[in-house]
Amino acid sequence: MHRQLHAVTSGLQGMDETFRIAKAIHPYIDFLHIREKGWSALQIKSFIKDLVNAGFPTEKILVNDRVDIAAVTDAGGVQLAHHSLDVSEVKSKFPSLVIGASVHSMEEAVSLCKEEADFLLYGNVFATSSKKGKPGVGSMKVKNLVKAVDLPVIAIGGIQPANVQEINSTGAAGIAVLSGIFLSPEPVSAAKEFRQLLDRR
Repeated sequence: MHRQLHAVTSGLQGMDETFRIAKAIHPYIDFLHIREKGWSALQIKSFIKDLVNAGFPTEKILVNDRVDIAAVTDAGGVQLAHHSLDVSEVKSKFPSLVIGASVHSMEEAVSLCKEEADFLLYGNVFATSSKKGKPGVGSMKVKNLVKAVDLPVIAIGGIQPANVQEINSTGAAGIAVLSGIFLSPEPVSAAKEFRQLLDRR
């Protein structure tokens, strides 16, 4: 099984720096999640256009929440959260989009399977600075979720090289990494290391 590596933008860096990192890491990742709540729709659209013009594959681009931007830019898909539009509605109107759905419980995951999400983003698995004070659910819950649903499960939250093997052992389809790549002093080296760890058998 090819395990996927999803890189999530930090929301803490400028557009130029985010662009530089995204362009450089694309050979090692399967999807880039553009999660920039502080950017306008036009800024995100421009960012995607510049990425594609620089050779970044459109099918690797997922836009967080904004179905409209994904559709207009021909991005690969969207990542939907609990406050987003319903998965089934988006799928019916935009069947070509890959739709990831963020879940935090078994009940949410089972429900979203019925709505035809393409994959589930589950976490936070480990403690993470982006969710201060919120303990991780742990790898055993990832394993239980993988067994309970028919969709690919991508683990997110506090993923570091040291715990990738633990995630691999759960049967998860891959990992999503934010600070471990975009906020790393060496983003390309970090992405390469995560890729190598995921590819281990």
